[in-house]
Amino acid sequence: MHQPGQVDTEGTDCVLVIDDAPEVHRLLAFHLSREELKCISAYDGPEGLSVARSRLPAAIILDLDMPGMDGLSVLRALKADEGTQNVPVLILAREQNAERKVECFEAGASDFIGKPFEFAELRMRLRSLLRTHRLFRLLAQRAQVDGLTGLWNRAFFDSRWSEEFARNSRQGHPLSLAMLDIDHFKRINDTHGHATGDVVLVGIAKMLSREGRRTDLVCRYGGEEFAIIMPDTPPGEAMNVCERIRAAICATTWEFRKTPPVTASVGVAGCRAKASVNAETWVQMADANLYVAKRGGRNRVVLGEVPPVDGSFRIAG
Repeated sequence: MHQPGQVDTEGTDCVLVIDDAPEVHRLLAFHLSREELKCISAYDGPEGLSVARSRLPAAIILDLDMPGMDGLSVLRALKADEGTQNVPVLILAREQNAERKVECFEAGASDFIGKPFEFAELRMRLRSLLRTHRLFRLLAQRAQVDGLTGLWNRAFFDSRWSEEFARNSRQGHPLSLAMLDIDHFKRINDTHGHATGDVVLVGIAKMLSREGRRTDLVCRYGGEEFAIIMPDTPPGEAMNVCERIRAAICATTWEFRKTPPVTASVGVAGCRAKASVNAETWVQMADANLYVAKRGGRNRVVLGEVPPVDGSFRIAG
């Protein structure tokens, strides 16, 4: 399972070079490989923007003096795009007058170096950019982790759910969402105290991480409620995962109480193809199935299939 609190290293060793000169690409590819950095190439502005958006590199080396769409236009487009605006950009330019440098820095450049360049200097500047980039990514990620349980928090859920829903809408990949709530949690707090309630929350969080799959994204949604985003997962498979989680929770013995067991109810909403509802409605459907599970006696999983573009919604226990 993708654990919160760990920097996702995908892309951190990838540097995009946008330059119309093939010899620059050959030179940088040779030297960067010795730095254990992967160099990917684009030879004009539009290609560079496309590659940057699809690959999300850790840094971009951008030539300012390209024909057609020049480097400054590319830089402004990168910084206007929410997906690439935080990627540091090192500008390469033949002219190094102060006015041009100021214009680049005002547009969002992180550093500026002249052509022809000494690779030792470029390497030093690039290393500094990469260190800063990794630090910002780590701080941003930690801001999305729940302090008590160590799971992803609600802010992460909102962001990632939007991304996975968009992927389902574009490509029709299966997607499922589960909402899990600890049964009678208020009674645990009232009877045994909030410190014990925290122990239960942390214990449940560990079980969710252990019983889930590597690709599942487990979040603390709020209070005693958890959300599990399951990319590329059709409804039936999501049901099996959640049933395994429910059974593991029910089978756990807690020091503060031997019987009755702590249990959880789960509502699942999944779609095998492109969904016909919006992201908010999908969450509401999972939540509705959770309440069906609660009204049905708790300690159970209720599945609802989200209708694809040509289907209809139904709830199944």
